[in-house]
Parts: sequence; C-alpha cells; structure tokens
Amino acid sequence: MDVSLALLADAANTSRDGKLNLLGIFDAIQAPQFPSTHPSMMLVLRLEASAADGDRAHALDVRFIDADGGQVFKLDGRVVVPSSLEPGQPHQFTHPIQINGLALEGPGQYAFEVRLDGVLAATVPLRVLRSPAAPPPG
Repeated sequence: MDVSLALLADAANTSRDGKLNLLGIFDAIQAPQFPSTHPSMMLVLRLEASAADGDRAHALDVRFIDADGGQVFKLDGRVVVPSSLEPGQPHQFTHPIQINGLALEGPGQYAFEVRLDGVLAATVPLRVLRSPAAPPPG
C-alpha cells in the first residue's frame, strides 16, 4: 500500500461519485504570538492499495514533528483494505484526518510524518510563521 497524495487543507470531503473536494490547500500558517493554537485543519491522505494488500488491517500512524525532530504528538490507526480487489486493479481511497486545536510552541518548520505498517510513506511539511506586526493606527 502506498500514499499517492498527502496535503493539508482547511476542509475536505469525498462526493458520492468519489471525487475528492479540497478547500484551502496550504503548507504554511501564521500566528500573532506563541505559544499558539491552530483551530482546525485536515490532513488529507489518498491511499492506493493492490489486491495483495486486501483482506487485512494495515497500521497507519501520523506523527507531528517539530523543527528539532521531536515528536509533538502521534495518532495511531488502522486501515482495512477490502478483500474484493481485483488483481492488477489498484484501489484508491481517501483518508481525511481532522486535526483540531494544534498546539504550536513557536515558529519554525514542522512536519506530519505518515507511516504505513511502520514504514515512512509520506511527509507533509508545515511552516509556522509569526504574523507581521500590524502598523500603528493613524
């Protein structure tokens, strides 16, 4: 199984006919002061599986890493691939992960590391910037 798409967005959903809808794709956010909390974002993953991946659960974990490589938090999960996949026909499915109240200690380069069955499958960078100071009124 592979990650064919990994990104951050303000919102994401999948339509009835399987289309992925994304709103507000980004790789940087700003905060006026630190520590800060980002209210909400979506980590959107599109996973691609083959028939060989079917009929079993795959470990999926996401680690949020700070600029020093330290783990800020980790999300553990499982992805079950159906056994009905036909050989030679890859199956893609979207796995959006809602992240609320992301605590940020300071500006810098952060990243979401996505692992499938313990193997690093994707890295999604996130630059955190200090908002420019507003000019004084008048």
